[in-house]
Amino acid sequence: MSQSYSSSLWANTAAPDIQAPALQSQDQADVAIIGAGFTGCAAALALASRGTTVRVLESHSIGWGASGRTGGQVIPGLKYDPSVLESMFGPDLGPRLVAAAGSVGDEVFGLIKQHDISCDAQRKGWLQPAFSGPSLELALRRCEQWQQRGAPVTAVSKERMAQLLGTDHYLGGWEDLRAGHVQPLSYTRGLAAAAQKAGAVFHTDSPAVSLTRQGLKWRVSTPRGSITADQVLIATNGYTDKLWPGLARTVVPMISFQAATVPIPAALGKSILAQGHAASDTRRLLWYFRRDAHGRLIMGGRAPYREDLGPADAGYVRNAVNTLYPQLASTPFEFHWFGRVAMTQDHVPHLHRLDNGLWAALGYNGRGVGMATLLGRYLADLAIGVAPGEIPFPVTSMQPIFGYPFTRMAARVLTTYYRVRDQLETA
Repeated sequence: MSQSYSSSLWANTAAPDIQAPALQSQDQADVAIIGAGFTGCAAALALASRGTTVRVLESHSIGWGASGRTGGQVIPGLKYDPSVLESMFGPDLGPRLVAAAGSVGDEVFGLIKQHDISCDAQRKGWLQPAFSGPSLELALRRCEQWQQRGAPVTAVSKERMAQLLGTDHYLGGWEDLRAGHVQPLSYTRGLAAAAQKAGAVFHTDSPAVSLTRQGLKWRVSTPRGSITADQVLIATNGYTDKLWPGLARTVVPMISFQAATVPIPAALGKSILAQGHAASDTRRLLWYFRRDAHGRLIMGGRAPYREDLGPADAGYVRNAVNTLYPQLASTPFEFHWFGRVAMTQDHVPHLHRLDNGLWAALGYNGRGVGMATLLGRYLADLAIGVAPGEIPFPVTSMQPIFGYPFTRMAARVLTTYYRVRDQLETA
């Protein structure tokens, strides 16, 4: 187990895991799923609930990857304004995609209620506070566009934002009541438990090491067994490897670093996010933050691309906490962790048909709790024969990023550029 996982708040406070022994035999299923995070567990639940035989392979434990390391914020929408998405995807698919992206709160919290998932779920809204004049204009424009489409969103004044956040750092912004937050590892385990109850079979410590055609079927092999299936779903997101050639080159993994304080005494923290919102601001290298069920403040932000990050790398999030909440300057961090966020070149999640009976979903661009849950269900639809045109999301062929070996270098340069732009915009 990696240090970042064992030192995670989520790993230390999650609901119990399911029993899922490693695969040690040659088995068959209608559908094999590779990856037991949000995407894979949601797909397994949707399939098993329809009577489809499903086996899920996970290289580590349930939710070990991006799903168990995220901030847990459930945020509707994508990076682009609704009008931009409608322009990008046309008059038929565009509005359907916007509606789908806006529905992720209903998707997540609906599953939690339906399956009685214990994951500290709070649906009390999301705030996007603006740190500068130009970014405030963008935030208010986005709010207006969602209002025009009937969403329960409102513009928030500077004074009201200060009241909701407990800091006067921001100029205003907007509030989205469709949103909320969850304990993400508990949520993932809850999805897996519901899928298992419906008949899905999970195998942890079972990495998929090869994927080959066997006539009209697929064979997924692990170190000690294999599964032969009619359909295969790849649900590995930021931890996608070379199993299917080129798929890993369709996303750029970035590192998100988070830290959580010790539980804050009520008198000290009573004004901080007092109504239970989650928040992520308008910085290009954004700060995202919320409270957990025990009163800790969780702060997240971008980090260098390394797999050996530790407490010494918490300076960026420590500065964010101290800037927003000076009263917490002497409040120590109790947990710190990091994980990979899979970014796409077009900033839209990808749903791919890789071959006959082979599908993948990945690249959630930091909004994986909601979008991965939704696209997991769409993968299930495709696996049982729903036509791609009926899915309110583009189903495309895989397109590896041109010049991929240089993308990480370009991302580092872009990160530095964004940091400078943020600093200049607040100067």
